Amino acid sequence: MNYLGVDLHKRYSYVTKTDGKGNVLEQTKVRNKEDELMNYFSNLEAETKVAMEATCNWYYFYELLEENFEVSLANPLKTKAIASARIKTDKIDSKILADLLRADLLPTSYIPTRKTRDQREVLRLRASLVSMRVGVKNRVHAILAKLNLIPPVTDIFGKKGTVWLKELKLRDCYRQELDIYLELIEKLNELIERVTLTIKALAEADPRAIILMTMPGISYYSALLILSEIGDINRFKQASQLTSYAGLVPSVYSSGGKTHYGSIAKQGSRRLRWILVELSTHAVKGSKKFEDLHIRVAAKHGKAAARVAVAREMLKVIFYMLKRGEPFMKDYSRQGNLAAISLVS
Repeated sequence: MNYLGVDLHKRYSYVTKTDGKGNVLEQTKVRNKEDELMNYFSNLEAETKVAMEATCNWYYFYELLEENFEVSLANPLKTKAIASARIKTDKIDSKILADLLRADLLPTSYIPTRKTRDQREVLRLRASLVSMRVGVKNRVHAILAKLNLIPPVTDIFGKKGTVWLKELKLRDCYRQELDIYLELIEKLNELIERVTLTIKALAEADPRAIILMTMPGISYYSALLILSEIGDINRFKQASQLTSYAGLVPSVYSSGGKTHYGSIAKQGSRRLRWILVELSTHAVKGSKKFEDLHIRVAAKHGKAAARVAVAREMLKVIFYMLKRGEPFMKDYSRQGNLAAISLVS
């Protein structure tokens, strides 16, 4: 068995190959061109294991190799913590990756299936378009503020607001600027709707998404986003592992026999954490248990902490829903339904 450590860069990769005893068999630089990469890897033994860091361009490299090699994706933060070195070079970094893989000490990142990766791209496309639209709308507000214009309606991008914006008598420079921004918003609305229809179709074809949409507040987009961020639910043995993955658990500081719990860790999947906190407001309106939890935590720690508490509880329920393949129980009981679910999971 041989082990390959790949220090991946934008234009090239530095590769170190070792044997089962850690002896260096080869160290070389390969340009990140498909023909050169395929030529190099086609000459490797089939049982070679490959390790690389989760850099911005790992998708391309991984998908070239995934069908023919066992590829591990190293968590860059944890890898640096375990294998820190005063001298950092491509040769050293690739050798460290190969050694950690050989010793089974490589802290790996979860690699979702290609289907899930493709779904993530669609979801992130929509998020990107929405972000662009927000930016353009902010520019419109900036023009109105600059000219001290007060809109007669609350929603200036609704039907009445749009008519008002288009009929404003402005100097040519501002009129042109505003017209272009309004055209951009209209086009972005069309594109967002197009991508939303794709997301809706994907969600309707996924039984797990249908199950998640029985929970108050969860729509096609949020259901698919939650699923794409979780991946395979069976990689989590307990609900607490899933909430930790989402960064919805308190940070813990323990020293000298004393333990202090701080704010949430905010590590792990930030998108999963974000969508659940956003959905928590809707969840409290559709479930008495979520509402009671929100009221209880808000009274003691404030509304922000209450939203996080509800988000964490939602994710625990989602864990059991996906494990059992059963819809949301509106009046679930922590001691009743959830306990029963956990016994058979």
